[in-house]
Amino acid sequence: MSAPARPLASAALFDTAIGSCAIAWGPSGVLRFALPEPDPAATLSHILRRHRLADLREATPTDEIARVITSIRAHLAGDLDDLHWIPLNTTQFNDFDRAVYEVTRAIPPGHTLNYGAIATRIGAPHGSQAVGQSLGRNPIPLIIPCHRVLAADHALHGFSAPGGLSTKQRLLEIERTPGFGEPTLF
Repeated sequence: MSAPARPLASAALFDTAIGSCAIAWGPSGVLRFALPEPDPAATLSHILRRHRLADLREATPTDEIARVITSIRAHLAGDLDDLHWIPLNTTQFNDFDRAVYEVTRAIPPGHTLNYGAIATRIGAPHGSQAVGQSLGRNPIPLIIPCHRVLAADHALHGFSAPGGLSTKQRLLEIERTPGFGEPTLF
């Protein structure tokens, strides 16, 4: 007997103010998001890599996903949106990750939390390292804004998306987060 067919999901590459991003979605919401790789082909390859819930194929965005893309483009151009309204497929997450991502999604643009604060909010007050590991696995950066989570000293530490800390800093600058991208007096 053969294995049951995996459901199909769709993916699309699109241009933004910071480069080519990509999004993957299924019937119940966004499955994956990719920030720009060094070139569009690499971003597309990243978004289409094997997913544990579905087989991904390149497709034309649905009307709902086209609206999501429009909002992401505007956000990355400085017309900020918390993107909290975008439906996500959360069946791929374990309970801990789901809790971390829920708190992280509630951080508005221009604001930050530290890993310890998220750990405390989810009832794991000594779990800041586990929170960091969870955010490192985040398959939907920007929409689950892991770039808004900082170390206790407000420093940038680790960012698994392409471009690493430079990308994290750029996203915080776009969102006009205090302490990032502001001119100094001296």
